[in-house]
Amino acid sequence: MKETQATPSSPECHSVLTDYLAERHRNRVVRDVVTAGMRGKIQDFGPGHIPGRKRQKALFVVFALLVLQLGSLISPAYACGCGAMVPDSGSHMAVDRETSVIGWDGRTEQIVMRFTVDGDAPKAAWIMPVPSRATVELGDAALFEALETATAPEHRKRYYFWPRGRDWPFTGSDTDGAAAEAPRAGAPVGVVGRERLGDFDVARLTAADPGALRSWLENNGFELPDGLARELKPYVEQKWEYVAVRLAPEAEGAVLRGTLDPLRLRFASEKLIYPMRLSRLAKTAQSLGLYVLAPHRMEPRSSIGGMRPEVTYAGKIEPNGPLAGFTGGRETFLTALDQSFPEPGRIDDDHELRAAGADTPFRRVVYEDELLVAGGVPVWLLTVGGGLVVLVAAWVWRATARRRRPVVVPPPVYVPPPLP
Repeated sequence: MKETQATPSSPECHSVLTDYLAERHRNRVVRDVVTAGMRGKIQDFGPGHIPGRKRQKALFVVFALLVLQLGSLISPAYACGCGAMVPDSGSHMAVDRETSVIGWDGRTEQIVMRFTVDGDAPKAAWIMPVPSRATVELGDAALFEALETATAPEHRKRYYFWPRGRDWPFTGSDTDGAAAEAPRAGAPVGVVGRERLGDFDVARLTAADPGALRSWLENNGFELPDGLARELKPYVEQKWEYVAVRLAPEAEGAVLRGTLDPLRLRFASEKLIYPMRLSRLAKTAQSLGLYVLAPHRMEPRSSIGGMRPEVTYAGKIEPNGPLAGFTGGRETFLTALDQSFPEPGRIDDDHELRAAGADTPFRRVVYEDELLVAGGVPVWLLTVGGGLVVLVAAWVWRATARRRRPVVVPPPVYVPPPLP
C-alpha cells in the first residue's frame, strides 16, 4: 500500500489546511465560551463573535461536559472492601471508609466490620462470601476505639534553626448460625438462618448455582450490580457460603450516613482469609483498613491488584476491655494494615494473610517541627543579633582607637648653613 503525500499546491494539502483552520476556530470558540461561562459572562458574546446556531451548539457542549463531570462526582460506589455494597434504586451511597478487625487463632476466624458511608440511600445491601458456616451478631463499637488508641502513632518534636513560612518575620499558613438446621441437599439456594440485628437484616445462605443465588437475592429485595453472578461463581465452585445483609434503619425517613454499627462474623478457617474478590465490581477507588489479631505478625500474601499494603502498627498487646472479649484474654500480636485500590477492577483474589518472617514491632512516628527557642526567643535571632552586636562593637572600638591614637610631631627640619 502506497502512502500519498500532499504537496503545498495540491488539493489535498488545501483541504487539510482548511480543515485544520476550521478545527482551530471551533476549538477557540468553545474555549472562549467555557471561559466566559466560568466567569458568568456568556451574555457578553454578541452575534459578531459567535453566530446564533454555533453559540447554541457550543453552550450545549459546555452543558454536556458539566453534566458528565457532576455525574462522575455523585456516582455511587457499588462495592466496598468487604463485598458487594448495593444502595436502593434512585439513590446513591459511597463507602468512604471500611475498617475491619480480624481475629484468628489457627482454627477459627472472626471479622468485625464497620462502614463509614455518605449519601441519601434509605436502604442498602451487601453480600459477604465465607469459607464455612458463619454466625453473625452485632459487634462492639468500643473495639475500634481501643485499637485506634493502641495503634496511635508516637509524636516527637523536631526542632529547626532558621525561621520558616509560618514563623516571624515571614507569614504563611499550614495546609490533615452454626446451630441452625442445614439446608436440604441439592437445593440451589439454602437459607441457613435469617435474623434482625439492629438496623441489619441478615440472611445466611448456601448456593449450588450463582444464578440461583442471584435470583434468590433479587426476589428477597436485594438489588444487585451487574456481573455479581459471574463474580460469585468461583465461591460457588469452592462450596463457600454467604452472608447477605440488608441495611435498613427502622426510623422513618432515616438514611444511611456516617459510621454504621459494626457487624461480627465468626467461622471456621484453616487460613486467615479476608474476602475481597467481589470488590472488583466497585465503580470508585476503595480504601481498606485491617486490624489483624493473631499469634504472630501477619502480612498479605500479595497486593491482589491494589497498592502495596502499608503496615501502620505491629506489636504484642495485652488485651483488656473490649480487646479481651474479642481475643479471649490471650496475649496476641496486633498488625494494622492500610491499602488503597485506585482501580478496583484489577482486584483478582481474596486477601490471604500469613505469618511474617519475624515478629518485628513497628509504630509510626509523627514529627512535630518547632522553631528552636531559648527563653522564648528564637535562637536564630539571638545568634544573628549577637553576631551583629559583636560586629558593631568591633567597629566602634576600632573607630574609637583611631581617634585616641597620639599624634606624632615630626622632628624639626635641619637646614644646613650656607657655604662660605
